[in-house]
Amino acid sequence: MRETVKRIKSFWLSDVSFVALLLLLLLFCFIIPIFLESGHLSEIGFNGLLVGLFLLSVLSASGAQMRTFALLLLVAHITLKIIRFSDGPLSFALVERIVGVANLLLFIFLNLRLLFRDQEANAYRIIGAVNVYLLLGMFGAFTLEILALTHGEVLQGEIIFQKSDLDFGIYIYYSMVSLSTVGYGDIVPSHISSKMLSSFLSTVGILYPAVVIAQLVSLNVTRKTTE
Repeated sequence: MRETVKRIKSFWLSDVSFVALLLLLLLFCFIIPIFLESGHLSEIGFNGLLVGLFLLSVLSASGAQMRTFALLLLVAHITLKIIRFSDGPLSFALVERIVGVANLLLFIFLNLRLLFRDQEANAYRIIGAVNVYLLLGMFGAFTLEILALTHGEVLQGEIIFQKSDLDFGIYIYYSMVSLSTVGYGDIVPSHISSKMLSSFLSTVGILYPAVVIAQLVSLNVTRKTTE
């Protein structure tokens, strides 16, 4: 058992893990919203998958302190989800979402650290850069949900909100459209907070390829020059 756990940790700290994570993130960003909209995936099922994704942040953490911090965040998130889906009067919905965003930000940080470790560049690292981009899209989606809980509906357009996790499809769609700076115009921000978040996502979407991916290409060129 201990040897199995060690192998799993070793995998998620290797470059090959970027491919597996890419498949999971493609599922979350583009496939799961369809299943939620069609009713083939329940809120509990969606939250279970989300917890599984955040479990990877624990496995991706190197060092006892960072791993402990990631584990504490995950346990807090799971606890708040259990409270929300129980029959009790307490919900802590806003706190749960904030802890979820904290988990996501930690996951982004850990992936960036894995991305630039050893100052190496290869095909796997490019995939890792795409993973961070998709995680930023999820960050936008979850932040929009927090804004909706605090300010009401912060988006307007050809949409109908169900005020539940089933709205994830709307949020991830708008977040990815903003991040990629496409801006179809079918959904627009209706509150100053969502307008500023949209501007932030668009700015990151422009700067991210120029900074992160260019840095990886530079590292690869430098490595080939020194060989």
